[in-house]
Amino acid sequence: METRSPCRRGTSARLGDCSCPGRQALLALAHLRCGDTYAQLAAGFGIGIATVYRYIREAVEALSSLAPSLAEAMRTIREKAFVILDGTLLPIDRIATDTPYYSGKHKRHGMNVQVLTDPFGRLLWASPALPGSTHDLTAARQHGIIEALTEAGLKCWADKAYQGAGGPVRVPFRGRRLKRWKRHHNTTHAKIRCLGEQAMATLKGWRLLRKLRCSTNRITDVMKAVLVLHHASA
Repeated sequence: METRSPCRRGTSARLGDCSCPGRQALLALAHLRCGDTYAQLAAGFGIGIATVYRYIREAVEALSSLAPSLAEAMRTIREKAFVILDGTLLPIDRIATDTPYYSGKHKRHGMNVQVLTDPFGRLLWASPALPGSTHDLTAARQHGIIEALTEAGLKCWADKAYQGAGGPVRVPFRGRRLKRWKRHHNTTHAKIRCLGEQAMATLKGWRLLRKLRCSTNRITDVMKAVLVLHHASA
């Protein structure tokens, strides 16, 4: 005869009625992967919104503590033939007066996150989140990405936003009337760099990141938690 967990007795089992880590993990995963709101989770799991908030916060903090720093990630990254650097904007729910979070490039409010991928477009590392008005090159320098890649002697492909980065960062030539060899370089560069878009698609697969409604102070931890779960499932 099959033995059933107390947390699985009937469809009316409530998360608040049993401290089942599996159910708590499921709740946090539903929030991160599917973007379910606190109200939706409270109704679905049969608990209060305050309890949902507490469980998600605890799970995100626990997961984010496992995320590697850039220095730790470089131990793996330095073994790659090269990496692709790109920035993305995580949309947030903010009003027009929140100028620091408004990205002129994307014409919306959000948080700037820098991403490193391997030659096959697999996500290696994601940076802490900065206000959306931060330029990609400024963000990369602030996080120490350029310096870390230089010290590792690792080649890096990036887009025009990183013009002037120097070191190992390779960017396309700018201008309309380019010589043939420069146009060829840009074409080859684009083919390599476009693989990094796969990592962006991977991130946006976590639906919560498509429109963040939490405090901007918590977005870095959310990003780290997603990175840890992504690597755990890879």
